[in-house]
Amino acid sequence: MPKAGASKIKPLRCPTCGTLVTVADPEFPFCSDRCRVIDLGKWASGAYRISSPVHDPELLDELDGLRSEAKQRDRDRGENG
Repeated sequence: MPKAGASKIKPLRCPTCGTLVTVADPEFPFCSDRCRVIDLGKWASGAYRISSPVHDPELLDELDGLRSEAKQRDRDRGENG
């Protein structure tokens, strides 16, 4: 009987080929470097896309604030640099 708090390592599927992998595998979440490179190539070629733009007003406000802070930091660096 497993100890309380002990967690099982649940196998997942490689997103590229579907082979079973675990968190302990060195290439996790992929089964191999080959599958990792194939996945990267799909992102680079545009085969994978974000399905829709962000429309959450709170998140958009937060992003605008971060952009403003970054612009101010850039201006400050230009004045001090």
